[in-house]
This record gives sequence, structure tokens and C-alpha cells, in this order.
Amino acid sequence: MRPRATMKNTLLIIDDEKDIRHLLAKLLEYEGYEVLTTDKAKSGLQLLQEQPVQVVLCDVKLPDANGIALVKEIKTLSPETEVICLTAYGTIQDGVQAMKNGAFDYLVKGDDNNKIIPMVSKAEEKARLQFRIRELERRVAQTYDFDQIIGHSSLLQAAVQLARKVAPSEATVLLTGPTGTGKEVFAHAIHAASTRRHQAFVVVNCSAFGRDLLESELFGYRTGAFTGATKDKKGLFEEAHRGTLFLDEIGELNLDLQAKLLRVLESGAFLKVGDTKETQVDVRVIAATNRRLEEESLQGKFREDLFYRLSVFQLKLPSLNERTEDIPLLTEHFAAQFGRKTGKKINHIDRAYLEALKKHTWRGNIRELRNLVERSVILADGDTLTKDLLPLDFEALRPGVSTGLFDLHEVERRHIQQVLQHVHGNKTKAAALLGIGLSTLYRRMEEDQIEG
Repeated sequence: MRPRATMKNTLLIIDDEKDIRHLLAKLLEYEGYEVLTTDKAKSGLQLLQEQPVQVVLCDVKLPDANGIALVKEIKTLSPETEVICLTAYGTIQDGVQAMKNGAFDYLVKGDDNNKIIPMVSKAEEKARLQFRIRELERRVAQTYDFDQIIGHSSLLQAAVQLARKVAPSEATVLLTGPTGTGKEVFAHAIHAASTRRHQAFVVVNCSAFGRDLLESELFGYRTGAFTGATKDKKGLFEEAHRGTLFLDEIGELNLDLQAKLLRVLESGAFLKVGDTKETQVDVRVIAATNRRLEEESLQGKFREDLFYRLSVFQLKLPSLNERTEDIPLLTEHFAAQFGRKTGKKINHIDRAYLEALKKHTWRGNIRELRNLVERSVILADGDTLTKDLLPLDFEALRPGVSTGLFDLHEVERRHIQQVLQHVHGNKTKAAALLGIGLSTLYRRMEEDQIEG
């Protein structure tokens, strides 16, 4: 006797012929499926609402509905579920209409009995993949949901409320605020709460590329546009088609690229490098900067027309120094996060540790706090974060504590050096943690003779 297969996903049979229902159920249960059965469309839809069903086998002629029309209702209720229509008297017209309504396939009872098992298997495989994709999308949406932004301070909550309001619109958003305040987190959350959430979210750091390379990255190029362009390349605008493009450090764009970006924002069209025909895209742009673009536009360093086009909706994120009441919550979150990462369980954070954090001047904002807590978790021998886990120079970096060594330039130099040590000399990672471009990091290392 053939052994029973491992239990697979759930199927639903909707058929008013009792013998057919019973026969199909036994056959599919033997193949390892969990099978639900009913004789009416109404009760079938009720079962779909109560639990996930991967495949529905539905008779075309039912006492309370037309099975082909029912396909539409099933797909509306559960888009991931696949439907196979069954009929005693098949017609080409019915088969075509069933497929138009979203059916996986259409079978004639009796004639196609040997096709049922392979077809159900293919339909179930497709449905399982669709359910998995939906679950992954749900998890991603949760990861970047506004509720995941940590902090109860009034300034932060005001920013969250404004972001919630703008998210469902198509408006361009300009996120401003110091480096390390969570601008990319807000951009992700806005995208996840928008109508484009099922499409691509593409991130580009405008300070990480030279002028020519950035133009190629953003807009792509045609074969032969320059030496080494051996085939056409899609730009990030095309990759983000129907989705969202997040332009971080937008203030680093040179004036030529600013003009090209303005053209895309106004018309949705651009020229690839080496092309003569414009490419059309549908992209929502969210931009971010730590610079004062309005002042720079008045000084001619940033296009005034682009500034006003980008700041259709401007959202300023508060620095960590403006929301110190959120430090305990953020510290707990990062301690738990890095505890899981390092296999440690941090159950307690000393009051003296938190008080030291609250008194500190956070030049690197949340990113600096995150890195500091990660360091503390790595150094912790037990389940508690204590003040002695803080860097030796942490107190000296506080305002009002003078050592004669820590002027602003020296503080920055030492901070860069510590970050490089923390990432074991990985300059790409160090630049990301510091919130500066890779070329900027190399320049600072050369100017300040920092070893890495």
C-alpha cells in the first residue's frame, strides 16, 4: 500500500452532488490535503472568510450561484486562492469566461479525472507562493509601520502624525533634520503606508557617487554612451517605476543633475546617458537632507525651483537632543535588538547608565546612540548595562567638561577613528554609520591622518 503523503495545505470543494464531493474529498485527502466540503456557494464563501484556503474546486452549476461568476467573488475575498472550475458539460465559452474571471483552470467531470491531481498540485504550489509573498509583504509593512517608530516625545509624535497624513497622497516629501535622526526610517514608513506599498522602494545616497556615476545610476545609459558601456543599463528611476525613490542627501546633487531631476519631477520624463529618446516613468520621490536648502537656494548653491518642487510637503525630524525623554525607550529597544544578535539577554539597564546618556550631547543622534548601545551590549558580561560600559571619553565629551583636548574637530576625528575600529576598518560600513559619503570619509582620514 502506498504511504499517505505529508499533510499539505487546505482545499475546498463546492459541489451540490454528494457523491462527487465525497469521491474528490477522499482522493485529495489520500494525497495529503486537508479538505473542506460544502454544497452551496454561500457556505463556501463563509468557509473562506474563516480560514485560509489555497485551492477551491467549484462546480459550475450550484443551487444558489453560477460557479463561473463565483470565481470573481472568491478572488475578491481571497486573491491568493486558486480556483479550478468543474462542470459536467463543458463549453469553450464557459472555459474562456472562467479564466477571464481569474480561474486557474477549467475541467470537465469524467473526461479529465486523471488531470485533477496534477492540476490541484500546480494550483496549490502557485497559491502557496502567493500566500508566502503576502506574508512577507505584511512583515515588511509591519517593520516599517509608523507604530514601529520609537518615542513618545511631542516633537516626534507631531512628525509621525504629519507623515501619516501625507503617506496616502502622491506628494513629493522633503525630510529635513540632522544626520542620524531616522529620515530613512520615516521614508520607509511613508512608502509602506502609501498606495505604492506593493511596488519597489529604491534608496540612493546622493553623496556616495561622483557626478558622472550618479547620473548613470539614477537615469541609466545606452550601449556605447561611454567607454565600458557595453550594454543598456536601467537607472534607479526605472527600477522604482510605480514605486518610490528615496533620494538621501539630496543637497549633494550638482546643479546639472538638479536640472535633470526637476524635469523628472515635473514631467515624469528623462534622457538616459547617450539616448535621444526620453524615458517615461511613474515614480514618487521622497528626498532627505541635513542641509538648509532654502538658504542654499538663495545663495545659488541649490536650484530654487527644485527646492520648492521637492518641498511640496516638508517634514522636519527632531534631533535626539530635542527628545531626550525618548532615550530610555530607544536604549531598551537597541539593547534587546543587539542582545538577540549577540546571543545575550539584557534584562536591566542601570539608572546611572541612562542618566549619562540623557546628559550627553548627541551629535550623531539616534545613529550614535545605536552604535553606543551595540558597543555596550558586546562588552557586557552579564544581563545589565552599567555606566562602566560607556567609553572612557564619554564624560569628557559632555558640554561643560573641559579637558583641553576635545575641541569640535578633535571630537569628530576621534569619533571617526572609533567607528573605524568598531567596524574593523570596513570603510563602506563606517561611512554608512557616520552618515557621510565614502569619498568624504577618505578625505577626512587623509586630512586628519586617521589610520583605518
